[in-house]
Amino acid sequence: MTQVQLKPSMGVLKLHQQVEANRFRLVRYAPSEEIGFFVKHYWIVSWDLTAAGDEPFLQEVVPNPCVNLVVERGKSAIFAPAKQRHAHYIEGKGTVFGVKFKPGGFYPFVKTAISGMAEHPLGLHEVFGAEARETEHAFLTEANGDERMVELAEAMIRPKLPVPDENVTLINRIVDQVCEDRTLTKVDELCESFDLNKRKLQRLFEQYVGVSPKWMIRLYRIQNAAEAIDLGEEHDWLQLSLKLGYYDQAHFTKDFKLLVGKTPEEYGRKQAAIHDPA
Repeated sequence: MTQVQLKPSMGVLKLHQQVEANRFRLVRYAPSEEIGFFVKHYWIVSWDLTAAGDEPFLQEVVPNPCVNLVVERGKSAIFAPAKQRHAHYIEGKGTVFGVKFKPGGFYPFVKTAISGMAEHPLGLHEVFGAEARETEHAFLTEANGDERMVELAEAMIRPKLPVPDENVTLINRIVDQVCEDRTLTKVDELCESFDLNKRKLQRLFEQYVGVSPKWMIRLYRIQNAAEAIDLGEEHDWLQLSLKLGYYDQAHFTKDFKLLVGKTPEEYGRKQAAIHDPA
């Protein structure tokens, strides 16, 4: 079972670094090869705040263009990509297991537009059959280690694997280019790179991913900005906004706050306090 390394600012925001180091754990594991066509990784979040002095907190999570299957007591479901930052109240002791599908990787399981799931998450049994209820029960009642939870997830997914879809491959090539080319800021640039009609690209993302290509580009450029701030590389917000393709600093600040929950200045001060609490 291979553990996947975490990347700065991709997913959980490091706003509670001291708590994370001692009481909060996030790990990711790679799927088996056949499931890996559709699934990006499995993730496990666990925490124990039962020691004296441990206070509950809100753990903030940035959005991403992936469907997530989440197993959590009373909240298990399959969720479409969120379009803005959200937070989870962390208290007591607990564990949450998740399956992060690749962008577009969940569509072949349901064959309905992922955009339609935004307001209506699916139950595990709706996609993976009645057996999924037993799997969910096993997750929540057994004293499972990481390896056992991954085994349970793969046993649930494997019988329902669809035929590989070439559109999933195309979408992930597009997403990879947006991730790797930090100068890419416009949908037209993607259309040119992949020789795709703009309307066709938009329909493809609406159907398979559940978000627009424009939103995805904006998301990754804002995450690049958060990463630069994490690493102490950038404090000239006007220059950073122009570098990311914004026409002015105001629009950049608005998008940053929507996706990260704070303005660049507020986020920078918070990160500086974490790294140098004195």
